[in-house]
Amino acid sequence: MAQKGAQLDQDAICCSICLDVLKDPATIPCGHSFCMNCIKTHWDEEDEKEVYSCPQCRKSFTPRPVLLKSIMLADLVEKQKKTGLQAAPADHCYAGAEDVACDVCTGRKLRACKSCLQCLISYCEKHLQPHYESPAFGKHKLVEPSKKLQENICSLHDEVMKMFCRTDQQFICYLCSVDEHKGHNTVSAAAERTERQRELEGSRLNIQKRIQDREKEVKLLQQEVEAVNGSADKAVEDSEKMFTELMRLMEKRRSDVKQQVISEQTIEVNRVIDLQEKLEQEMAELKKRDAALELLSHTEDHTQFIQSYPSSTHSSSINILPLSYLEDVKAALSKFRDKLLDVLRDKWTNVYLTVGDVDMLLSQPQPKTRAGFLKYSREITLDPNTASARLFLSEENQKVTSTPGESYPNHTERFIKYPQVLSKESLPGRCYWEVEKGVGGVAVAVAYKDNDTVNEKFGDSEKSWALGFYKKSYDFKHQKYPTPVSGPQSSKVGVYLDQSAGILSFYSVSEKTMTLLHRIQTTFTQPLYAGLRLDGPGGNTAEMLWA
Repeated sequence: MAQKGAQLDQDAICCSICLDVLKDPATIPCGHSFCMNCIKTHWDEEDEKEVYSCPQCRKSFTPRPVLLKSIMLADLVEKQKKTGLQAAPADHCYAGAEDVACDVCTGRKLRACKSCLQCLISYCEKHLQPHYESPAFGKHKLVEPSKKLQENICSLHDEVMKMFCRTDQQFICYLCSVDEHKGHNTVSAAAERTERQRELEGSRLNIQKRIQDREKEVKLLQQEVEAVNGSADKAVEDSEKMFTELMRLMEKRRSDVKQQVISEQTIEVNRVIDLQEKLEQEMAELKKRDAALELLSHTEDHTQFIQSYPSSTHSSSINILPLSYLEDVKAALSKFRDKLLDVLRDKWTNVYLTVGDVDMLLSQPQPKTRAGFLKYSREITLDPNTASARLFLSEENQKVTSTPGESYPNHTERFIKYPQVLSKESLPGRCYWEVEKGVGGVAVAVAYKDNDTVNEKFGDSEKSWALGFYKKSYDFKHQKYPTPVSGPQSSKVGVYLDQSAGILSFYSVSEKTMTLLHRIQTTFTQPLYAGLRLDGPGGNTAEMLWA
């Protein structure tokens, strides 16, 4: 019993914010006490709301209460410290910041183990017992602990929302069904759940069938890979034989050219050395003349200066001929090149046929219909770590919405200047996906992913390709150069990528047609990722679609 009393005293001197013994305790108007710094920090975060609440009982105060130190609690804490009673142990049963707390517990709250959808209250193991023991709670629905129970309360009538309005697609309470939603198609939440559960099962069956179809396609692709590998091996074997023959001919020509170059080198080097010696001799003579002229320039006797002045300072010139051996080497190499080209022309037909067989296997024809494109459809999820702080991703990470505020914390891969986001996974070699835009402009892109691109706008460098589609126009950008694009207007754009062939195509997609908007042929050197950029005001959306 004494131990229980000590535990109660211990709970009384604990701060429910930091869960530690009170430091500089302050009591607020509702009677609850907290560490002075803890309650100040908590209220600093509520300055924008201009309404300040108690973290324990949620009572609100306006204006912000003035905090004073609780002398009685401070003395109590000091006495407990002197008697050796320390802070309550970090028992795993107590609720932490990330846990759902028991709504019935007073003082330091225990962690909830269940939430009741009927009571709209979360219970710890102790306070949950009546739900198990009393028949009065027999029809109550217990679920895993949830912090969102209050979302089940109607904001207008303060009643539990047990009905669903199919007309407005929202949960409502009984009073809403006879008032604001009178005449609408309303059912119980349980009935709506049953209906959607049935749809879910149907969706699962469709997905499972698609999985089976994809498994068959994977096997076909594996067979295709085996065929490509076999053809490639044969091509390599044939090319090795041909290039071995070419290399023998090249080696013979190399030896002939080398001997010719060495011979010409010896002749020309000797000629240059002779010219160099003559130039050095002339330089020595010129230096002597320059010294004599300098001495003469300092003579003050005019008669002696004129008599000693040389009649002519002209020196013989040495004609330096062009280095003719360079032309000889060039001629020799030109002759060698011509002979090599003759050999290549003789053998090129066989080489071309062999390589052509490989190209035919590797380059598959581009689909002609939407059904053909959908065979390469891939599910693409967006990466929250790259999403700009001005964007918000859906729970499935496939839909993005522009927001005025910041939605995500800092990350090294996050786009900073522009409202952009990249896919989480790199794109496969050949794939197709569609993007449906909302009310504003959207740029659909493929891009390389590295730390240098977090400040770049899609389409402004050699690392990204972007098609912008707006309400009445399209444009394509790469390396900052915009290209106007014409085509039928649609809210949906399809993207087809064949990395091995270096093809990237964009299509305007409607219910009945697919129209090519823009196609490029290039060489991709790094893994590619799908990207989206949202333009315009907040509330604009774009969604990744796949069949």
